[in-house]
Amino acid sequence: MTDRSDRSDRVVPEAERRRRRPTKHGTVLSEQVIVDTALRLVGEHGAQAFTVRRLGLALGADPSAIYRYFHSSDDLLLAVADELIGRGLRGWRPTGDWRADLREVGLRVHAHSVAHPQAAVLAAYRTTGRANEIRAIETMLGILREAGFPDPDAVGLYHAFIDQALGFAVLDSAALALPATAQHADHGVWDTAYRDLSPATHPHIAATADLLAADMRRSAYPLALDLLLDALAARLPS
Repeated sequence: MTDRSDRSDRVVPEAERRRRRPTKHGTVLSEQVIVDTALRLVGEHGAQAFTVRRLGLALGADPSAIYRYFHSSDDLLLAVADELIGRGLRGWRPTGDWRADLREVGLRVHAHSVAHPQAAVLAAYRTTGRANEIRAIETMLGILREAGFPDPDAVGLYHAFIDQALGFAVLDSAALALPATAQHADHGVWDTAYRDLSPATHPHIAATADLLAADMRRSAYPLALDLLLDALAARLPS
């Protein structure tokens, strides 16, 4: 996403924005409309090809209008990252079972990231400081503290939990963001190069070649998440 300067002096508070006429595409601009459109464009064209100019064209508005809502293109990127977090938590309700609740949150964060792989690769490692991220942190710390973890443990375990979820999200999203031909070629390596290795020189790979070919096509995150939750349960005070 390209941006040549900070436009913080142009951002107008929501309550004071005067323009409520539809754009030439019939869209009334708002932060949410801009973020939703940006998320769609990043998915269609990739992060490197996304520009504020292209966003303006998609909205039917002058690109400068976007800076009435966001300080800079980076500010817009943070809003997109926060939107992904919000979508992951949308509709989720705690059950009171700390392990089940954390597992569901982790799977949701991961699933909504890989549903938008281009945006996830671009934004998953950012800290937004926005409403959805704040709500997610409050939620996860609450699950851990109410389960009985002391505060130092709750903070450290939250850190490990969210970094694992986002780390796998970036890894899996990067693979999904590859062109289809590259994805197919990568999967094919397990069916060719690894299946052809001799048991005499690579006995362990040869013995498990079929299993490798099947397993390496899916994300390891659910298993890694369960292993982490097992470790968390072992640390929970009696």
